[in-house]
Amino acid sequence: MGKYNFDEIIARKGTSSLKFDFGPERKGRDDLLPLWVADMDFKLPEEILSDIQKRVAHGIFGYTDPKDAYKASLRHWFEKRHGFVIEDDWNTIEPGMVHSISLAIRAFTKPGDAVLIQQPVYYPFMESIALNGRKVVNNQLVYKDGHYEIDFDDFEKKIVSEDVKMFILCSPHNPVGRVWTKEELQKMADICLKRNIYVFSDEIHSDFVYSGHKHVSYITLGDKYWKRLILGTAPSKTFNIAGLQLANIIIPDEETRAVFKRENEAAGYSQGNVLAMTATASAYTKGEEWLDELICYLEGNVNYLRSFLKENLPEVKLIEPEGTYLVWLDFSGITDDPKELEKLIVDEAKLWLDSGAIFGKETALFERINIACPRAVLEQALWQLYKAVEKHGKA
Repeated sequence: MGKYNFDEIIARKGTSSLKFDFGPERKGRDDLLPLWVADMDFKLPEEILSDIQKRVAHGIFGYTDPKDAYKASLRHWFEKRHGFVIEDDWNTIEPGMVHSISLAIRAFTKPGDAVLIQQPVYYPFMESIALNGRKVVNNQLVYKDGHYEIDFDDFEKKIVSEDVKMFILCSPHNPVGRVWTKEELQKMADICLKRNIYVFSDEIHSDFVYSGHKHVSYITLGDKYWKRLILGTAPSKTFNIAGLQLANIIIPDEETRAVFKRENEAAGYSQGNVLAMTATASAYTKGEEWLDELICYLEGNVNYLRSFLKENLPEVKLIEPEGTYLVWLDFSGITDDPKELEKLIVDEAKLWLDSGAIFGKETALFERINIACPRAVLEQALWQLYKAVEKHGKA
């Protein structure tokens, strides 16, 4: 028995939770069990909450900037968990990852320039590119035998033929759950280096990696790749503090960092959120034991999901997750009609998942499910899905 209780079900309705309270606005109904957006149904451990509460008790929340304790917490976390050392001046605090991606697009590309992504991928990548007047170029991941791989030939071909200026890497990959190997990353890095491509490596899910896999940060590939590297990190997924709005953008190269900071200043952002910085420093200093137990619990949820599908819903194919708490499911064995699938999930199973269509046009028969919830909630969701599929098959 672990120190922390991840089976506890905490009521979240009525807390202005995007996940729980916006069903009527987003889905047209208020009776859905939500396992969609990437936040967890687990609260922070007391060790971290007490630091936040102590800061709140002070009662004054003025402007702030990182002090030595904050910088030390980042150095400690990334050196111990991911094997690299952050120099103090490499980091820029931002209010979030998507904001930072948009800043980088504006800083390192011009209107009309091409930016490459790998669908199916986190949909704000596409939105950030398009809304900033840049061209989306897709290096589609290859789906074969329930697994995703990179098409390296297409990767380089698209970079050359489309005159790509920036590559947004999702590592680990959301939603397909791949934890890229060093060899895969090295191949992409070599192509980008040869073609002078800026790389924004979004590593927000890097702390969630399952047994038999290891996250390799792009920054650890070697300093020859640092010239055009923007490394995106954040505590928001790891410690479920997305609502506090903080990301740490690590840029080793001085010139690249200066360009990014100028764009940041042009956007009018300077000081960070005092509570976010308090929570981050505390989490990166005191949260390791909690996270290790959480990953074990999530692996248990994956095991339960795998067994349930095998025994009860073999038509639904699990894409084995190597990392992240967002699991990718293939429903093409149930229906070939995306609208029918949406009706099955929402109206019949009464579940709120993320439709595969938002991650790319080729994955409209997939769904992304968030398993970062108490086991009992996952069980309930899967039985609701089973009954809906059973009813659907008899209709």
